[in-house]
Amino acid sequence: MPQTVVITGASAGVGRATARLFARRGANIALLARGRAGLEAAAEEVAAAGGRALVLPTDVAHHQEVEKAAELTEAEFGPIDVWINVAFTSVFAPFAEIGPEEFQRVTDVAYLGYVNGTRAALARMVPRDRGAVVQVGSALGERSIPLQSAYCGAKHAVNGFTSSVRTELLHDGSRVRITVVQLPAVNTPQFSWVRSRLPKHPQPVPPIYQPEVVARTIGYAADHPGRKQYYVGASTVATLWANRFVPAALDRYLARTGYSSQQTDSPPPVAGPGNLWQPLDERPGEDHGAHGAFDESATGRSPQAALARHPALAAGAGALAGAAVLRWSRARRTGG
Repeated sequence: MPQTVVITGASAGVGRATARLFARRGANIALLARGRAGLEAAAEEVAAAGGRALVLPTDVAHHQEVEKAAELTEAEFGPIDVWINVAFTSVFAPFAEIGPEEFQRVTDVAYLGYVNGTRAALARMVPRDRGAVVQVGSALGERSIPLQSAYCGAKHAVNGFTSSVRTELLHDGSRVRITVVQLPAVNTPQFSWVRSRLPKHPQPVPPIYQPEVVARTIGYAADHPGRKQYYVGASTVATLWANRFVPAALDRYLARTGYSSQQTDSPPPVAGPGNLWQPLDERPGEDHGAHGAFDESATGRSPQAALARHPALAAGAGALAGAAVLRWSRARRTGG
């Protein structure tokens, strides 16, 4: 029997790449996002790769729409096996320049959208005592950076929420599993889509990875959801270790470099409202695919992500990374 998979944010970026991956497995895939042009194009790719697609225009910030999408998915494909939460939006700006309505909107999509998706999934999986929920998180959910306060806050909230739900499932002896895939900087259309008040074009903080690198880890996490989380990219691991051992030094480093590293030398995107309130792939011809504007500087491989699929090797690599951070910290303190 083919798997039934729900992917939010499936019209572009990581969600789009993940839909392609599950399509190659022959899965039945419910594609959720706001932009119909992106969804229709994603559905064509799913069919071409050997899967079956169901297009469900959905704003994940509204729990009624998410619940309806879950109902339609099971009516079309049968029980949901895997639910993958990816959808988000953001605002690139200092906190003081983000309005209350904008901050709430980011929170409603990037945090409560995950809550809504998880609720709809568990309402169906728990009674059957099977299924997996994969939360697509970020290194920024453990180590915040400037200019992304709303997004970082939402990703921190996703981590806390997911840990709570995980312990409840364990308490109940449920065989339903929930896991998180923590992302590095990824080359997706978001950096041309999101609302920005920066003087230059936003960019992911290098090193930059292609969305297919993330999709491979999401696919593995869906197959092996018993682990608490998966890290993608050596930069993610290094950032989290640095935040654990030298957080004050990392604060100062990000204060010094965090503004410039998130902007290119190019002018900002064409003036407009961004995709905060309305999708930018709504009409025919507006599909943007999985990749953003940084193909030339993005890598399609991550040795660390491959290691993450082998726990013993990953533990050894993490210990080495931690030792390197400690040596760096001691050298800073001693002036060596």
